[in-house]
Amino acid sequence: MTSDIAEWAGCEESYDLVFSNAALQWVPDHAATFPRLLARVASGGALAVQLPANWDAAAHRVMREVAARFGIAETVREWYTHDPGFYYDALAPLVNRLDIWTTEYFHVLTGPEGIVEWYHGTGMRPFLEALPDDDARRRFTAQYLDAIRGVYPVRAEGRVLFPFQRLFLIAYR
Repeated sequence: MTSDIAEWAGCEESYDLVFSNAALQWVPDHAATFPRLLARVASGGALAVQLPANWDAAAHRVMREVAARFGIAETVREWYTHDPGFYYDALAPLVNRLDIWTTEYFHVLTGPEGIVEWYHGTGMRPFLEALPDDDARRRFTAQYLDAIRGVYPVRAEGRVLFPFQRLFLIAYR
């Protein structure tokens, strides 16, 4: 997927809207990629992007702590996302207007297991892929679940409120 987006960003055609929802966090080199995506936007159009911005949240800190126990914390790049100022600096000189904001959503999930399931297909992927085999992946997941239990309180009905921050930007040409 990442090479497809990066390759598409280098094409010549232009569009009124270039939109990405939760995909660009997997693409490296945002300093080059975002201006290339913007170049695909026709005059008067917009680049609209949503990225996860939860890299400093407890769920990710715990994930990195568990990864350290497995000796992979230093070798894994979770997401290629940056703070709002990074995107401002990369895009503001190229646009007529730039709106950037973050929003924190509270996802209602079924216990700590719901958090682990949430991340299993997204934020945990780079960590799981760095492990040598399925047994190590199962142990990593089990240790992560144990650690998450101590971080997110279970409500009376068995659910957790899981905060998740997202970054949005709209760059107008």
